[in-house]
Amino acid sequence: MAEDSRLYYKNNRLKQLRAFHQVVRCGSISKAAEKLFLSQPSVSLQIQALERELAIVLFERRGPHLKLTPEGDVLYHLAEPLVDGIDKLQENFTAHFGKLESGELNIGAGESTILYILPEPVRRFVEAYPKVQLKMHNVTGRDGLKMLKADEIDFAVGSMLDVPEDIEYRPVVTFDPMLITPIDHPLADKVRSGKEVTLEDVSHYGLILPPSHLSTWRIVKYVFQRHNLTFTVTLEAGGWEVIKKYVELGMGVSIVTDICLTGSEKLMRIPLTQYFPQRGYGLVLRKGRFLSPQARRFIEIMEEVYASGASGITQDHSQVKINESAQVVARKKTRQRKAT
Repeated sequence: MAEDSRLYYKNNRLKQLRAFHQVVRCGSISKAAEKLFLSQPSVSLQIQALERELAIVLFERRGPHLKLTPEGDVLYHLAEPLVDGIDKLQENFTAHFGKLESGELNIGAGESTILYILPEPVRRFVEAYPKVQLKMHNVTGRDGLKMLKADEIDFAVGSMLDVPEDIEYRPVVTFDPMLITPIDHPLADKVRSGKEVTLEDVSHYGLILPPSHLSTWRIVKYVFQRHNLTFTVTLEAGGWEVIKKYVELGMGVSIVTDICLTGSEKLMRIPLTQYFPQRGYGLVLRKGRFLSPQARRFIEIMEEVYASGASGITQDHSQVKINESAQVVARKKTRQRKAT
């Protein structure tokens, strides 16, 4: 009976690889068994049969924790596209004929990206493929990368400064840095008087920034250090909408990406392109991951949207109007002084 059991597991290579693949993804046999709707002993037997057949050890077993051996790591990268390809064979087959009538797409992105970058691509995708279940995961930074590496999302969309070796980053669109202040702020008055606002001017006022573990903080720190200046953070707040609101309330100034500015805010906008680099947003992919037809099609749509400039983003140019009116006010004051 034991011999029959070994032969059964030995002759089901796909089941073995699927069990192995899921154990690596989940990090444990118990979680993999839940995903596969199998018992833990069944999953363990699949792994043992694969190890015997290939005459290798796949995992270093340290109590409840499993770590891939070098041989296990090689096998995982060979098996992953095979398992994903078989499991998604029907979806891939129908996709070849331009049909996406089922399946699921999971995208990870931060709040700002979801609010400002993704609406038009999402609208087009949902309109074209209503039967595909689209799930948006509101995550940022490290949490998004964890989900990506654990294959809990198909890809992420966001901004990256440092790209890990196992991650691929494809820039899609860039936006300009902008200082925002309350309408009655001294820096706003300086702009209205026709004077330039310098980074040193900004350093005298408290900043409202996103949490320190996010890339915005690092960029601000780098630029100020490069100009031998210091800055003070009066408030950390998550999300550009929250930051804009607190700036409007007069609690500080902030340095944001102009993608978040619609023109309806009661704020003065001051360009900082002479100090800060443009901010890029793009696709974040795990290298070697099999992309589903749904994921590939969404990526194509997103690249089409931003290549054509039809992002659906409404950017008001009130800053130009403010600057023009400031110049008019300055000329009037000059004429008044000459008259007196």
